[in-house]
Amino acid sequence: MSDSKSLRGDSAPAPKPQQTQEEWWRGAVIYQIYPRSFYDANNDGIGDLQGITEKLDYIKSLNVDAIWLSPFFTSPMKDFGYDVSNYRDVDPIFGNLEDFKELLKSAHKLDIKVIIDQVLSHTSDHHPWFQESRRNTHNSKADWYVWHEPRSDGTPPNNWQSVFGGSSWQWDSRRQQYYLHNFLVSQPDLNFHNPEVQQQMLDEMQFWLDLGVDGFRLDTVNYYFHDEELRNNPGLKQDIRKLFNPYDFQRHLYDKNRPESIDFAKRMRHLVAQYDNRMLVGEIGDKHAEKLMQDYTGDGDKLHTAYSFRLLNKEFGAGYFASVLAQQESLLNDGWPTWAFSNHDITRVASRWAEESQNPKALTETLLALLFCLRGSVCLYQGEELGLPEAELEFEQLQDPWGITFWPEFKGRDGCRTPMPWQQNKVNAGFSEVSPWLPVAESHYPLAVQQQESDSDSSLHFTRHFLAFRKTQQALQKGEIKHIQAQEHQLSFVRLCKDTQPLTCWFWLSDETKELKVPDNYTLLRSYNCDYNDDKIIFHGAGFVLLQQDD
Repeated sequence: MSDSKSLRGDSAPAPKPQQTQEEWWRGAVIYQIYPRSFYDANNDGIGDLQGITEKLDYIKSLNVDAIWLSPFFTSPMKDFGYDVSNYRDVDPIFGNLEDFKELLKSAHKLDIKVIIDQVLSHTSDHHPWFQESRRNTHNSKADWYVWHEPRSDGTPPNNWQSVFGGSSWQWDSRRQQYYLHNFLVSQPDLNFHNPEVQQQMLDEMQFWLDLGVDGFRLDTVNYYFHDEELRNNPGLKQDIRKLFNPYDFQRHLYDKNRPESIDFAKRMRHLVAQYDNRMLVGEIGDKHAEKLMQDYTGDGDKLHTAYSFRLLNKEFGAGYFASVLAQQESLLNDGWPTWAFSNHDITRVASRWAEESQNPKALTETLLALLFCLRGSVCLYQGEELGLPEAELEFEQLQDPWGITFWPEFKGRDGCRTPMPWQQNKVNAGFSEVSPWLPVAESHYPLAVQQQESDSDSSLHFTRHFLAFRKTQQALQKGEIKHIQAQEHQLSFVRLCKDTQPLTCWFWLSDETKELKVPDNYTLLRSYNCDYNDDKIIFHGAGFVLLQQDD
C-alpha cells in the first residue's frame, strides 16, 4: 500500500482497468443480508453479526460469490440503520467491531467477498456533526448540512417533497432555519457542495477499506447533490388521484440526479482503485434510471456497476421484461448492470409476481433462473432462495415509518423484512428463542431452511444447483446478451461469450401448456417443468430451457 495521503480520493482520474485485472464483481451473485432479520445469535430478538458468521457455511452452500450487508453502524434506528450516527462503529444491537472483523475473516476463508452499505447522502440527526451544525450559523460544521432561510411568509424554501411524505424541509428552532431531508425528518441531508464533507465521506469509506471490505453498496447514490439555486421541481401531468405519495407528483430535476454526483463517483472510484479488487455498486432510485446508469458506470472511471428499480416493481410479463432489457442494453454501452427481483425495500417477488399463479413455486423458480441468466451481476435477497412470500402484518405490528405514514394504501417494507426461517418446528422458526423485532410469518414455517434441506425438489436445492451450473457457463457470467424477444408469454434471448457456443434461453411465464419447436443442431443443457421429445418442448406451465448450439 502507498501512504495514507494518496488514499484520500482526490479528483485525479481513476486508473483505467487493465484486461488482466481481476474483476470478481463482473457476473457475480451477491447475497443480500438484512442483519436484523437473518439470525439472532445472542437471543435478544434482533439478528446480529455473530449470527451471520454462524451461517456462513449455509451461505457458501448457495454457490454465491459475495454477501452484501445492509447497515449495521451505530444508529438510533429511526430508519433501521439507514440513519447513521457513527460511520466507523457497529451498533451494539449487532455486536461490535471485533465481531465484524471476525465475520470478514471467516467469510474470506470461505472465498466469500463482503460488501457493506454506505449511506452517504444523509446522516442521523443524532450524529455529532449535525448536533454541532444546528447550534448556530457560524460553528465548524455550520455548512455541513443543507440549511436555508424561510421564505418571507415562513414557508419552506421551495416545493421539494420527501420520499417518506410531506415537505423535504424541516424547521429547526435552534438555527431559525430549515434543513433539507430527502427521507425522514431525522435524516438531514449532508451538503456535498462543501469540499470538507466530500473528503470526510471518503475518509469514512477508507476506514472500512483498510479493514479489508471488498466493496460498497452505495445507498441513494444519485441523491448526494442538490441544486444550489434551490429551484422548484416541475409537476407531472397525470391524475394525482392515483398516487398516494406527493413525492410522485413531481419531476425530480433539482433535488437529485445532479451532475456533481457523477464527479464524486469518480473520486470514490479513485479511492477504491488504490486497493486490490474492490468494487462499487450504486443504487439509482429514479423512474428513468436506465438513462443514468451509463453516466454512473461508463468509461471505467466511476462506479463498477449499478442497479435500478425497473424489475423491482409490479409490472410483469415477457413483453415488459424484453422492453426493459432491450432499453438497458441500448443505453448502457460499456457500463455493467446489476439485477435484482427482491430486496429489503420491495414486496417479495413470490408475492409480487407469482401470487396469482396456479403454481407459484414453478413460476418463482423460473423467475430465479431468469434472474441468473441476465447479463450483469445479480443481487439475491435473503429468503429468495426459499421462495418466501411477503409476510402479511397487522398495522399494530408495523415498525417501518414509511408504512405507518401511508397505511393502508402502502403497507411499508416490513413484509419483506421479517425474520429468516431456519427450522420449521422451532419457536420463531429457529431465528431466535425470544420474541423477534418482527413476527415470523406463519407462511414461512413450512419453507424453513431445515425443511427444504430434506426435500430434493425444494426451491433451496433448485437455487444451489442452478448457481453451481451457472459457474460452469462463461456466457452466463460475463457474456453479451443478444436477440431479446418476447412473444405471448415467452421471453427469449441469447448469451454469447468468446470461445464458447451461444446459449439460447427460453422462458415460459404462464400457467398454460405450451409447445415449442427446437431448431436443428441444438443441444438441451438445462430444462425445468417441461418434456423434451425429439424436436419439441412441451411446457406444463411456467418453465424454461437452455439450449446450446452445436458446432
